[in-house]
Amino acid sequence: MNIKSKNIGLVLSGGGSKGLAHAGVLQFLEEQNIKPSQIAGSSAGSIVAALYSFGKTPKEILSFFQSIYFFHWKHFTFSKAGIIDSLSFKEYFTDVFGEATLGELKIPIHVTATDMVKGKIKIFDKDTSVVDAILASSAFPGIIAPYVIDDNWYSDGGILNHFPTDILQGRCDSIIGVYVSPIQKIEAKDLNSIKAVTSRAFDLLTANTTMQKFTLCDWVIEPEELTKYGTFETNKVKMEIIYNLGYEAAKKSFSDFHSHIENR
Repeated sequence: MNIKSKNIGLVLSGGGSKGLAHAGVLQFLEEQNIKPSQIAGSSAGSIVAALYSFGKTPKEILSFFQSIYFFHWKHFTFSKAGIIDSLSFKEYFTDVFGEATLGELKIPIHVTATDMVKGKIKIFDKDTSVVDAILASSAFPGIIAPYVIDDNWYSDGGILNHFPTDILQGRCDSIIGVYVSPIQKIEAKDLNSIKAVTSRAFDLLTANTTMQKFTLCDWVIEPEELTKYGTFETNKVKMEIIYNLGYEAAKKSFSDFHSHIENR
């Protein structure tokens, strides 16, 4: 069966700034005329999924990430359960999505978040505001304060489902998974801040529960060189490098996937 005629699901993991590698992968997929029929995303993966499904090009997604200085003083809070206020990012996304709901996007997407009170995964329905869904999904614990929707407190979807391949099981002919959180090689001296320790703990936790999900994918793209970059990169040049690493990883492993699909 021709790959371009298939119902293809795309899974985008969390990974903070490393989520820009997702946009690089999308650039390569577009060049091969491979278009996902639906996308499941967590945290940074949900942001990229929403922007792409809304109609933004991969390069425009890169520019959007580069336009936000994550650790700007106006994002900090001293009154919430995090050092950064999730609400402070709302205007950036509202400028793009307005009042659009998930059901209005051009490509159906599934966005995960963690209900912190109930201790359960939340998959937002089509009537949920795009802005609310991705802010909830991206509220990195310990760094970004939980995001509240209708009195429900949500944090990062990656806490319970960092790589939501299971959401697309049975919905697609093939699943492409993009995993952008390979374990970083560090030294003790690198654990020198709350941010560093928290992101390290989160990476170790999610890696332990994610690898088994690789078997659910027909093609896993995992840019290994992302181990050189942190979860909260703010340098614009590094962001572009991360984008390119996603592109190159997709290009490098494409032939194996293509052969697998054509022979099914």
